[in-house]
Amino acid sequence: MDKEFEPEIEQESEEFLDGFNVKTIIAAIFIGFVMLPGSIYLALVTGGVLGHGSMWVTMILFVEIAKRAFVKLKRQEIYIIGYVAAGLVTFGAQLGAASLVLQGGIFGDKIWQQFLVQSSQAKAFGLSKLLPSWVVPSATSDAIVKRIFIHREWLIPFLILIGHHILFRLNWFGLSYALFRRTSDVEKLEFPMARVMAEGSKTLEDISAKKDTWRMQVFTIAGMIGIIYGLIYITIPTLTGLIAAKPLMLIPIPWVDATTKIGTFLPGAMLGIWTDMGYLFMGFFLPFWVVIGGFIGSILSKFIGNPILYKLGLIPNWKHGMDVRQTHVSTNIDFWLSIALGLVIAVAIIGLFLFFKSLTKAGMEAKKKESLSIEYRKKRGDIPIFVALSIWVFSTLAYIVLCHILVPKFPLVLLFMFGFILTPLLSYVSARMFGIAGLPGGISFPMVREGTFILSGYKGVAIWFAPVPFFNHGFYVQKFKELELTRTKLKSLIKAEIASFFIFGFCSFLFWQIIWKMGPIPAPAYAFANKWWPLTATFQTLWATSTLEGGSKWMLGAIKPSLIMGGGVVGLITYGITVLSGIPVGLFYGIVAGVSVWWPHHIIPMFIGALLGRFYFAKKFGQKNWKSYTPLLLVGYSCGMGLIAMVSMAIALIFKSVSQIIF
Repeated sequence: MDKEFEPEIEQESEEFLDGFNVKTIIAAIFIGFVMLPGSIYLALVTGGVLGHGSMWVTMILFVEIAKRAFVKLKRQEIYIIGYVAAGLVTFGAQLGAASLVLQGGIFGDKIWQQFLVQSSQAKAFGLSKLLPSWVVPSATSDAIVKRIFIHREWLIPFLILIGHHILFRLNWFGLSYALFRRTSDVEKLEFPMARVMAEGSKTLEDISAKKDTWRMQVFTIAGMIGIIYGLIYITIPTLTGLIAAKPLMLIPIPWVDATTKIGTFLPGAMLGIWTDMGYLFMGFFLPFWVVIGGFIGSILSKFIGNPILYKLGLIPNWKHGMDVRQTHVSTNIDFWLSIALGLVIAVAIIGLFLFFKSLTKAGMEAKKKESLSIEYRKKRGDIPIFVALSIWVFSTLAYIVLCHILVPKFPLVLLFMFGFILTPLLSYVSARMFGIAGLPGGISFPMVREGTFILSGYKGVAIWFAPVPFFNHGFYVQKFKELELTRTKLKSLIKAEIASFFIFGFCSFLFWQIIWKMGPIPAPAYAFANKWWPLTATFQTLWATSTLEGGSKWMLGAIKPSLIMGGGVVGLITYGITVLSGIPVGLFYGIVAGVSVWWPHHIIPMFIGALLGRFYFAKKFGQKNWKSYTPLLLVGYSCGMGLIAMVSMAIALIFKSVSQIIF
């Protein structure tokens, strides 16, 4: 390897800078007025999510524009632009949409609810007449019939929606910042996925400065792989789908699934492989023992364990002929959901044990030795932890007051439990999983919210649509680590959040109104929404009506206390064995992820990537060099795929628009 291709040593003393300025505002306006309507259309038609594609495309676009204007973008500016672009996805529905993922800003939630109140499912179960006016106007209201947002009956629902999103930002900021100071500064967790954004921002900074560095070379190689693979994986199916009844897929999307075929001799077993190469690159990057643990946990539970459970009669809902999605749902309800909940509880107990251990005399001395200097925290722009916690407490209390006003008959003590016990506990557990394992998507307490509603004794449907303060803020803890790695001051994030809230809020209102006014949503023109929204409405109606007199409570059968306890005990024993035997603790957290989150489809390509990285590429390039290259490989591939996805989507949008005008 050439010396010029050797990774340089990062300077820990590097200055922290503000990444928010006029360029960021221009980027937010571009995202709001150009990408947001595209994301709405893509989600309605295909169910697709712009996701990281929009983020990386926006970052690259602004870097290239700046180059041609002879302006150099700092990594801090690039990161904040990417942060704002990523908000296109996370700025979705928060109230009442159950498992439905909506794109296009906060007002997408009301588009979903206008469909729900008119749906045949809600009418059949009587939900349409029971939905409170602070959620959505009645199905016979002019606001719904004429499809208009500017109507007095939308005033209260909109005020509650906006208030919820303001409180949500205060809530995640306060708690996540305090958890960041705990998990990163005290526990010294690595947050491996945070390095992806950090290295990507540094690479784009090199591109902006027209530097030919090792980062640029690795990024370019991975980007070309993403572009070439994306042409086959995304572009061909997209373009052929425009002119043929069935798109041509040279590579099956999103996976190759063998679950149905092997079900004849291995009943209940899940087996397949995700065809997006991103999982292979993720295997290069994530900690080796985390991936190994994930492989062990996923294969033991979902491939080997399910046939055994079937023989023992413990997964009675599984039937021959089920594909991987049906198998996942049925086996989860029968067995693995409770086991996963037990494992999550075990992780919570371990985290709390380590937390209280750090408060002992020996722990405090170790903390003092390892604590960051006051000068460093000032450079980072830190705020006092008590201020962050005060913001969290204030927003949580505001949530509780709001919920109590909207749903006065729901037990107040349960709202306090959600806000001050379950939310910080779940967020801490999830933050540790992000910090140790880099677990995509985090981890959750399955069905706790739903089970609490049903067992509370409350009778009615309003609580299912109220802004209950039960959140998982673990993902946002990682954002503060990204700020630190990119040497971006904390105030940059605060200003970006405020600006994007107003810009995206206005654009969301504008474009959802325009699209809704053009015709009903969903409709045959929106293929994905037309098929998926009625199914989602069925499940949400079942949930909401389960708290009525005589409502169905069959979903509570998925929560089995004996299995939860068994999962927790096994988790604690496994952790103890891991620590006592000297095995890297990442193996334990990987096993938890494998059982709780990862299918074999996810983990097999990651496992292959981990083996290739450790036993081939690390030897070829050197362990230190390879570790520096892996985040850039993932970034470059994501950029390449993102560019192809955006171009393909643009062509599809133009084609559909022209064809509708002609015919």
